[in-house]
Amino acid sequence: MHYLVTGHTGFKGAWLTLLLEARGHRVSGLSLDPMAGSLYEIADNASTLAFDLRVDIRDRDATLAAVAEVAPDVVIHLAAQALVRRSYIDPRETIETNVIGTMNMLEAVSRQPSVLAHVVATTDKVYRNVEQEKGYVESDPLGGDDPYSASKAMADLLTQSWVASFPGTPTGIVRAGNVIGGGDVSADRLLPDLINAHATGHVPELRYPASVRPWQHVLDCLNGYLTLADALLTGEGDGVWNFGPGRGSFVDVGTVADLVSELFESKVRWRPDDGDHPHEAGLLSLDASKAESLLGWSNRLGFKEAVAWTVEWARATHNGEDPREVTLRQIVEFEQL
Repeated sequence: MHYLVTGHTGFKGAWLTLLLEARGHRVSGLSLDPMAGSLYEIADNASTLAFDLRVDIRDRDATLAAVAEVAPDVVIHLAAQALVRRSYIDPRETIETNVIGTMNMLEAVSRQPSVLAHVVATTDKVYRNVEQEKGYVESDPLGGDDPYSASKAMADLLTQSWVASFPGTPTGIVRAGNVIGGGDVSADRLLPDLINAHATGHVPELRYPASVRPWQHVLDCLNGYLTLADALLTGEGDGVWNFGPGRGSFVDVGTVADLVSELFESKVRWRPDDGDHPHEAGLLSLDASKAESLLGWSNRLGFKEAVAWTVEWARATHNGEDPREVTLRQIVEFEQL
């Protein structure tokens, strides 16, 4: 199969490219330029891509032309402005990328006869968050108290309405939460910030240490996306799907920081950052029982394993191991679980 991954230069996209290649697929990518030091760059992902295109998905004509040029069998749409705090700084960019960009991709896919399945990634933050302990299920109301969450809820509803209005390419929507793993260089992400602090001898600072998140390794999340793609290829899987970890992975930020300190064998723990910060949810969790029961998908790594794999990747590459080899080694180990 020939897969097109949008956002392939980002964190999830780089891991997905290598996972797909490890499974024997042909892979192309459509994205903006990578961030400096990204996994895409240091793992030399470009060397094995069939097409490696630089396209801003807000540009309708360029997006339509790129998808037609690649002519993929499956499209996994990850490209997005994915940071909550950045959405406060530039809400227009966030909304245009996540809403108009998604619409351009939906139109491009619908016009391309080669596409047999389309997976559109939104987020757990699409739900109207009332900070309930019970995980949100796919039928719960959508909302969004910040520009990022609202933009993703809009993209989610847009995709649902597009599929209902213009039936054709089998399409599924995937919602996942806080995904972790080696090689993430995005700003304002907990694990990269913790790892960088310990690597440089600084004390980590936590904005919201009591906030609870569903922590999931990137490979578990991406395996869910590909499980859904496989279902779509067999005539199943339409609709909306949560891919989140079990209850044991709903852990507060302070506990995550403590575990990272232990894994680094550091006496340094963390301190609260008492500055003025934009709103972030205090509790957010997903119920993935639908995917577990209907798709046969489940997480393979628990909370402590997911964090340990992330730290192990960082320590191995810091000690001079080739990032591509470390990433592929973890993929092989994951596939054997």
